[in-house]
Formats: sequence, C-alpha cells, structure tokens
Amino acid sequence: MIDAKKIANLIYLLDDTDTEVVEQIQGKILSYGYDALPFLEEAAMDDGEVLRLERLNFLIQELKKTLIVRDLKNWRDTNQDNLLDALLILERIEFPHVDAQTIQNKLDKIRLDAWLEFKYDLTSFEQIKVLNYVFFKVHKFKGNEDNYHGVDNSFLSKVLDNRTGNPVSLGIVYSLIAQRLNIPVYGVNLPQHFVLGYKSVEGVEILKSFNEESSLLNDEKGEVMFYINPFTEGLILNGESIRSFLEQLKIEPDPKYFSICSNLEIVKRVLRNLAFSYGKAKNEKKSRMVKNMLDQL
Repeated sequence: MIDAKKIANLIYLLDDTDTEVVEQIQGKILSYGYDALPFLEEAAMDDGEVLRLERLNFLIQELKKTLIVRDLKNWRDTNQDNLLDALLILERIEFPHVDAQTIQNKLDKIRLDAWLEFKYDLTSFEQIKVLNYVFFKVHKFKGNEDNYHGVDNSFLSKVLDNRTGNPVSLGIVYSLIAQRLNIPVYGVNLPQHFVLGYKSVEGVEILKSFNEESSLLNDEKGEVMFYINPFTEGLILNGESIRSFLEQLKIEPDPKYFSICSNLEIVKRVLRNLAFSYGKAKNEKKSRMVKNMLDQL
C-alpha cells in the first residue's frame, strides 16, 4: 500500500532547483508504479506552480507509457490469440479511461445483426456477402478517404463511433465480427495495404446461437481461399489480384504476403500507423512515445 503522505512530500519537492535531486525524486515516484498515478493526477489538477506541474505531467506520461508497454508485453507473451485485448491496451495511449464494455457491446450489436441474417447452409462467398451487407450497408462503415492518416483511425473506440477507418482498423473490426460468427477471416499484412483472408478450415460452421462461443483460433491450419478488401466495402479478391498489386509496387511476391499474419504483426502495424499519424499531426512527443512502444515489442 502506497504511503499517501510520503508521496505527497515527494511531489512537493519536485520544484527543487537541483536537477540531480529532482531526478532522484522522480525515480522514487516512478518506482511506485501504477499506484502513484492517482496521486500525480490529483496533484496536477490542483498545482499552480509551473515547474512542478511540468514535472508532474512528465511523470504521468512516463507512468502511462510504462504501464502500456508492460501490458502489451504481457499480452504478447501470454494472450496473443485475443486481438481485442491488445487493442484495448492501445486505446489507453489516447483514451486512458475508455470503457471496454461499451466497445464489447458495439461489437456484439454488429455481430447480432449479422447473425440474424445468416442461414446455416451458406457458402463461404455467401457468408461474406451477408457480412458485407450488414457491415457496410446497415452499419455504414467506410474507408476514411478524407482523413486517411488521421489519428482516430487507429483507435477502435473512434472507428466504432465514427464508422470510418483506414484499411487496418476496418479490417480489424470486420475480422473481430467474423470470428465471433465462426467465419475464419483473418488479417493479411500486405505492404502499403491491409486486407483479410478467408481460410479453408475444416468443420467450421457459423454460430447456431448468438451466445455460443467461437471455436476459431488464429493459428488454425488452412490455405487462404480468397481475400477481402475492407477499405472498398468488402471487395473479394483472388491470389492473382494480390500478385498484380505487388507487381505494381515492384515488390517480390513473397509467400508471406499471401498468408494470414499473426495478431502481433497487426498490433505492430497499428503502432506504425499511429506513429506516422502523430507525426503528420505535428505531435512529435506522442509519435516518439509510440515508436518507443514499437521498439520494445
């Protein structure tokens, strides 16, 4: 249990003019970890001393960054099958108090609307046709062409609110819905673009009940049957389309560009996009922070 009086005294000393003393104080405060955060945030709201407030804000950002990196590493090492958990961690970069249940509820609403449209004998193409209708026509998701590099495109809560995103974020939402319906759709990490692949997985049926748990895992074996472009309202592509795209970019058609990628690769791509978006928005501080997170993964 953190000693409130002790940390209050440390915070009070943050306006010391001796930089070595301040560094020692900051190190001590950071050693408390997450428990120190409420005290720092409360002090920052009330403190009118400019130098101390500047140092408080630095400590708050350092703690938040440290905690996000810690949780991302823990996800990487123990829970990579659950992409949503990683995205909820990333939300805290911009929205530290995001409500995870609200996000779950929005995903479940789309999932339910799609489930109500399904029949049990649909082919893979028919499944995607139904999902495209619900996702793009009923819920009106679309590619954000007006602000392609906008920061909001990389945060799940904003993509669900605004119904717009970049290829990666739209693909993530689309695949999360599909997998909850036992439709084997996963990310394909193309250079300069992101698409989805429909995998041939034996014995997969769509969920018979809305409350039934999906049995899919991201490491299921199976070849990609066809590809889906979430940025162009679910346009279905074949392998030749992917090959032609790579040829236009003058990139060798490596087999990895035709295969399902890991959830970790998706998270890294979100971070790269986010670092670039913060850079374009002239927020160099956040851009550096996200690049640091990427390096540590």
